Amino acid sequence: MAGERKQQILQTLAKMLEAPKREKITTAALAAKLEVSEAALYRHFANKAQMFEGLIAFIEETIFGLINKISSEETEGLRQVHRTITMLLLFAEKNPGMTRVLIGDALVNEDEKLQQRINQLYDRIEVTLKQSLRIAETQLGKAGNAEAQANLIICYIIGRWQQYAKSGFKRKPTEFVVQQLSNLL
Repeated sequence: MAGERKQQILQTLAKMLEAPKREKITTAALAAKLEVSEAALYRHFANKAQMFEGLIAFIEETIFGLINKISSEETEGLRQVHRTITMLLLFAEKNPGMTRVLIGDALVNEDEKLQQRINQLYDRIEVTLKQSLRIAETQLGKAGNAEAQANLIICYIIGRWQQYAKSGFKRKPTEFVVQQLSNLL
């Protein structure tokens, strides 16, 4: 039961982050949305930062679970990169509230460690992309600069996430993805 309540709190927080107007989410507003007292929230989380940590943990588990699945299913390096980029853009499109966490928008007035954790997530994604690009270089027999290209790709992904959130979730991250990936890769 406690785990279910914790999950419900995180889902409600994520849903509140989907509001196009970027109002600061307070524990009072979250408690009101859940129709519980603030004290009830604090039985599950020591503070709001722990709630955001829960959302970040969900994002990490989901994204890296899918990346691992792609890596194990796909042996072709460029296909790994293509599928990883598409998955990351689709994840954001399906989870607008999480997108605000991914771009740091929801973390502005929160503990700076939360933004550091998001930055580490970016780094891990970039390393994964670099590994796939190196596989592609070997398979194609071409030397490239996997490090620079992986950085360009992560900047592209973050940019698409930003545009989605800043448009009030109207400009889909996957808009033009086919055309853009043919230029990017």
